[in-house]
Amino acid sequence: MNQRIRRLALALMTLFAILFVQLNVIQVGRKSSLDGDQRNTRQAVRDFNEPRGDILSADGVVLATSERRNDGSDHPWQRVYPEGELFAGVTGYFTFAYGATQVERVANDVLAGRTPQQQIQGIASLFDGADTTGSVRLTLDSRIQEAARSALGNREGSVVVVDVQTGAVKAMWSYPTFDPNYVATHDDRMAGDVLEFLNEAPGNPLLTNAYQERYMPGSTFKVVTTAAALDAGVLSLDSTFAEESEFTPPQTNDPIQNYNDKICGGDLTEVFRRSCNTPFARTSLEMGPDRMVEASRRFGIGEKIPFDLPRAASSSFGDTGYFEQNLPLLAIGGFGQGNTQMVPLHMALIAASVANQGVMMRPYVIDSTYDHDGRLMKRTAPSIWKQTMKPETATIMSDLMQEVVRSGTASCCLVLANGVEAAAKTGTAQLNGPGEPERSHAWIIGFAPATAPRYAFAIVLKGTTAEISAGTGGTLAGPVAKKVLDVALTR
Repeated sequence: MNQRIRRLALALMTLFAILFVQLNVIQVGRKSSLDGDQRNTRQAVRDFNEPRGDILSADGVVLATSERRNDGSDHPWQRVYPEGELFAGVTGYFTFAYGATQVERVANDVLAGRTPQQQIQGIASLFDGADTTGSVRLTLDSRIQEAARSALGNREGSVVVVDVQTGAVKAMWSYPTFDPNYVATHDDRMAGDVLEFLNEAPGNPLLTNAYQERYMPGSTFKVVTTAAALDAGVLSLDSTFAEESEFTPPQTNDPIQNYNDKICGGDLTEVFRRSCNTPFARTSLEMGPDRMVEASRRFGIGEKIPFDLPRAASSSFGDTGYFEQNLPLLAIGGFGQGNTQMVPLHMALIAASVANQGVMMRPYVIDSTYDHDGRLMKRTAPSIWKQTMKPETATIMSDLMQEVVRSGTASCCLVLANGVEAAAKTGTAQLNGPGEPERSHAWIIGFAPATAPRYAFAIVLKGTTAEISAGTGGTLAGPVAKKVLDVALTR
């Protein structure tokens, strides 16, 4: 009998140990991933009937706050977004029935006063009900963000501005977007109807396209190809290319053409300034699949962007085995066509790495968090993500991009106020096949000031209208960049 009892006791202790380990794995080990799961609404439900701290811009504008209701509602607090749609892609929304997104989700514990630090500091609240909520300050500047919205207007696309040396995002605007106040309503049916409408609306307004979508980058990708070839010794400033309007790569009879069939050639500065296609197709082939793919990975292409907001997309280029069997796609991939797809935020980081001697910083939007009494809890420390190119290569690339603004494809539209010079690369990504109506994305990436860079940027206008498809990166995205930079550089 005693032996049976011992066996039963041992079995129960074993089961208890397994249960203890599993609970710790779920509650501790998997906490971050479970908190970030869009399907996990339990925290939002738990916190909905309690006050919630503010989300503020870098310059102190309140972007999200909680207001007490005095209408006898079952839910005494209403989440309010005073700036409406302007920061929706970053703050996200906080609801009872549909959970939380963006900063509202990733910083939920701080905003709700649930971090261990807040709980310990607010232990007296267990007895007196004192407010333990915290606040979150973002890196975004409200005036730069407003300039981005105003400059892009009602054209589909995205604007991203980042601090060159830290990776802090100063503006991130995507259109179309939405007003989170309509989703944060206490009327669950209305919130559901709004979300259903937004999910079916053209342009994916619930996505922050600036970092959650990727697009063909066109000639802006020549920054990557040129830097990779300079690093490998395949190109130098003395490299020259024959004057030609087209080039037929191996494995095909279909020639690659320059934009508008123009005859283009000369030294590296000339072909980069004029954005010829054939020299960069030839360069990509000379680099070969191995070196081009390896170089793309140095830029972080193929990896999820290490961002502090959920569901960041990853840019894509291709793999060695695929390109070995498809050399024409390697050739056109070298100037941003074919399968090459880039996230706008990633393109801003690439421009920033040129300005920062080849160092690409990790991007972030949460600058710091504070307890209810305004004491600093945590500040984001800038950190390096990638070394994209050699410092000497970055210097050459900076000079090449300055020539694009001085006398190249951006000279029409990127002359900044007060004589400040910028460095840039334009791109017009052609999306239509032969014989189809013209359709293209208009891009520009770069940084300013050119000689002492503060901000890097990426702007894309999606080819959803005939007006955009008939234009170029310089003529369409260039003026947007100018308006945004003119504001940013006065901050």
